[in-house]
Amino acid sequence: MSATQAAVPHAPGAEIARSRSRRSSVTGVAALFLAPTAVLLLLLIAWPLVSVVWQSVRYVNLVDPLTAGFAGLDNFRTILDDEAFLPALVNTAVWTILSVAGEYALGLASAVALAQPIRGRVVFRAIVVVPWVIPIAIAGLNWMWLLNPDYGILNAWMVKAGLLESPRDWLGGIDTSLLTVTFVNVWRSFPFYTISLLAALLAVPNDLHEAAAMDGAGTIRRFFVITFPHLKVVSLTLIFIHVVWTAINFDFIWVMTQGGPLDASQTLPIMIYRYAMQDFDVGAACALASMSMAFMATIFFVYFYAARARGAR
Repeated sequence: MSATQAAVPHAPGAEIARSRSRRSSVTGVAALFLAPTAVLLLLLIAWPLVSVVWQSVRYVNLVDPLTAGFAGLDNFRTILDDEAFLPALVNTAVWTILSVAGEYALGLASAVALAQPIRGRVVFRAIVVVPWVIPIAIAGLNWMWLLNPDYGILNAWMVKAGLLESPRDWLGGIDTSLLTVTFVNVWRSFPFYTISLLAALLAVPNDLHEAAAMDGAGTIRRFFVITFPHLKVVSLTLIFIHVVWTAINFDFIWVMTQGGPLDASQTLPIMIYRYAMQDFDVGAACALASMSMAFMATIFFVYFYAARARGAR
């Protein structure tokens, strides 16, 4: 074999060309497999979002087809001028903050309890998931029956225990309806936190706890110095996801109070529904939905860039 023939297979240009060809082939195959998913995402997510934003700047009425055309910012002015907007915004903030805080506190406490070496903990871990698997409509109706002032068993128990002088309409009171629905939402949603935090707790190395115990650290100090930092990433992810889920939640409040009484438990999703399905003003409903999406997108980007900055550090 001549020196020229031996050098050809090892030419740098040929190797680079083959490498580029392989990458192009892999990229083409990947694009082919991802194409159906991309089309599905465009149809189910991108197109509805674009449609909502487009209709937010147009006059759209379900019962009056003559009401059409470019509206500019009129729909947004309609929302901001509505007397119910600011109370609904405050209710949404209260509902979201109290729900997420209660879910996290109860989920963390139950996860710590279920991580202990107690007898029957497998059974308790199975039982704690039950509220999460109950459909929202079923859970809401059951709690409406339990809290009913006429025949609700919880009111009867509280009266017998001396906590109440007489049965109280928890869902019908202006000052209690939102807090009551928030309590029910915490009851149903905290198992999701429990499962996630329990998995993170079980991943904490026992060697760290043993070393800290040998150094004289107590249970509470070990929790805050060793255990809690290991839960930071999971906790932030759970809180971020549930802030978004809770803020846009429609089912629970609509099933239990429909935003009443006197809009005392009305949140922004309930307000969007009423604009679209009761007032038939789709343009205003889309404007309010666009404002909500912009706020949620802001939260997402703040969380994303904060997480990236922490990763870079």
